[in-house]
Amino acid sequence: MTSLEPPVVRDPERGDALPVADATLYAGWFSCLADPTRVRLLHQVATSPAGIHIGEIAEALGVGQPTISHHVRKLTDAGFVTVHKEGTATLVTVNPHRCTELPHTADAVMGILTPQPPCPEDLPHDVTVRAMADTDWTPVRGIYAARGTAYPAVFAADAPEPEALDRRWLPRHRWVAEIDGRIAGWAALSPVSDEDFYQDVADSCVMVTEAMEGRGAGAALLRQQVLAAEDAGLRTLQTTVFPEDRIAISLHHAAGFRTVGIRERIGRFEGRWRDAVLLERRSPLN
Repeated sequence: MTSLEPPVVRDPERGDALPVADATLYAGWFSCLADPTRVRLLHQVATSPAGIHIGEIAEALGVGQPTISHHVRKLTDAGFVTVHKEGTATLVTVNPHRCTELPHTADAVMGILTPQPPCPEDLPHDVTVRAMADTDWTPVRGIYAARGTAYPAVFAADAPEPEALDRRWLPRHRWVAEIDGRIAGWAALSPVSDEDFYQDVADSCVMVTEAMEGRGAGAALLRQQVLAAEDAGLRTLQTTVFPEDRIAISLHHAAGFRTVGIRERIGRFEGRWRDAVLLERRSPLN
């Protein structure tokens, strides 16, 4: 029977102690965010993906620029934001790495995964998820080719041939989501390794066409993937997303995944190194 209870990642009977170095680091972050104005400022910056000038922050919060500058320095020192000059103005942008690490920090301190239900029930009624059929290869590969470089879980500028994907993907863990009769996305699991040690661990990928983003296809696919994986006895699902893709990170957290950490400079694309966030979900049944 499938459980929707959030998995526990720390065994209370073991009495694991949080390392002093980690506790000191986390305390510094929490201390930085102990000021309500600083929290409001960080929110203002985080909701401005292209960055925001100090003057604009001051106007939005109704606080003087000298005070905003002071708080920006504190947030910069803690790694929450970065700043650089644009002429005479200072542009403030959020540091996606630190934002990604915050949920993991809470997990580490509290010893559990995010307390929200891992598989939300309130999914859009116009999204249908079904098992992938052989006739779906063309649209699935089309989404793969168009969106592959946005997903470090597969990171590819083109789609492999159906035969290659058929060998790679686990047979009973391939799903497609349909909206208005069109395939809006797909999900698949791949073995992490051929070794027996990893036989119940799988790599997850959920990919949605750009035109259908924001309509719930990703959440519906991830829910189906998680439930099917638990029914099949898979103990751990893992995936990677880009640090700046906070929507995908939130989506996975809502499905019971936790942020393990940042894989720095894990791959190179178009002349620059890219980092990736490693997430995993442990089944509460194993």
